[in-house]
Amino acid sequence: MVKSIRFALAVLAGLAAALPAAAQDASALTIYTYDGFASEWGPGPGLKKAFEAQCNGCTVNFVAADSSINALRKVQLEGATTQADMILGLDTATAGEARTTGLFADHGLELTGLDIPVTWTDKQFVPFDWGYFAFVYNKTKVPNPPHSFEELIAMPESFKIVIEDPRSDTPGLGLLLWIKAAYGDKAPEIWKGMKPHILTMTKGWSEAYGLFLKGEADMALSYTTSPAYHAVSEKDENYAFAEFTEGHFPQIEVAGILKSSPHQDLAKQFLAFLTTKDAQLVIPTTNWMYPVIDLGDELPAAFYAQPKPAKVLELDEATITANSKSWIDEALAAIQ
Repeated sequence: MVKSIRFALAVLAGLAAALPAAAQDASALTIYTYDGFASEWGPGPGLKKAFEAQCNGCTVNFVAADSSINALRKVQLEGATTQADMILGLDTATAGEARTTGLFADHGLELTGLDIPVTWTDKQFVPFDWGYFAFVYNKTKVPNPPHSFEELIAMPESFKIVIEDPRSDTPGLGLLLWIKAAYGDKAPEIWKGMKPHILTMTKGWSEAYGLFLKGEADMALSYTTSPAYHAVSEKDENYAFAEFTEGHFPQIEVAGILKSSPHQDLAKQFLAFLTTKDAQLVIPTTNWMYPVIDLGDELPAAFYAQPKPAKVLELDEATITANSKSWIDEALAAIQ
């Protein structure tokens, strides 16, 4: 643990030194996010261009961590010295923990017309995309996928899945909550039954999905929207998600303004921008998630190729915040 903290502090020192001078300017907005969002193939560049075109000379600077959870940790470590104005990429499973830090300001926005699976009343965080956690497979290689966790457990031991670590990655935490919401106190039994099928638990989504694409595993924990990526970008319609009869747990990704930001008005402008059509048109085919507003025919048909799960599972924020650490310990103990 000490070694990890020292390493994190060293990274943070380098990060602070590497921040562009513009991050100090009154017209610059510095946003901590995860690496996939800020990458050249992610939504970051398109959102930056679109927002800068309408914000009267401002500059948007994305600073990437390897996950949104670590973006939050960076701000916590940096404290009053942080250059971040916002954190983008937390989700409804981590928002409660983030809220308890007291770092986030109310956004003050009237959010109407959202197209998401819950009624949105959050005063600090603004949604910008969403999806359901699901196991993705290739139909040519897995013609008969499991349709429940119990069917997965009953598969031959040679049938392998790859999942993400709930301590470091939001999909990993999402799987934990998915199983808990579906099975409650029986969750440890499900984890124990899944153990022979888990090829590995990776630190993040990219590593897990990469192993799946290399053929190392039969299914990967991802999203119901992942097949749309293959259909649109690769013209490959052989990917699908396995709909589970227990239902599926949603992830809604959010952004929030830090109280310490000296650019509150500009940050609120960016939050408001995230839910506009200009921003939402960028996100589906770069972050490969559902938009938070109805884009109609402008959303590629691949997002509708497979119906959304019929049953939606839920856990309230207070329950998640109070129990997630013990649930993580419970799951890890079952598969070790």
